[in-house]
Amino acid sequence: MNNYFDKVKNYLLELDINILLEDETDGVIVVESEEDGIKNLVLGIADPLLIVEQFLVEVNNPSADDYKHLLQKNRDLVHGAFVLDDSGTKVIFRDTLQVENLDLNELEASFNSLSLLLNEYSEELIKLSGK
Repeated sequence: MNNYFDKVKNYLLELDINILLEDETDGVIVVESEEDGIKNLVLGIADPLLIVEQFLVEVNNPSADDYKHLLQKNRDLVHGAFVLDDSGTKVIFRDTLQVENLDLNELEASFNSLSLLLNEYSEELIKLSGK
């Protein structure tokens, strides 16, 4: 795993992503890119996968229409998808990549997809939170 951890970390540095925390033993890196709206994004390196997760919003009083809208929005995402945590109330952006064949462009595309989502869909996410 050490080799994959270094590979992912080097890509993050090359992309100028700010590393907040790294735990090579657990294969976890937490990053941010404030200009892209990315904060506390978690990358989990678990051979053969790189799991990218960003908590987006907690849904207060969720309805079936809210979940339907999230699923429909998934169709517009180039990389990743909306997922829910076990409670069904926390909306998370998640992308799962093959770490063995991962290249810089693929990781960058995942970040770009999240950034685009945050830019285009932020008002709807705020509405989902009920704030």
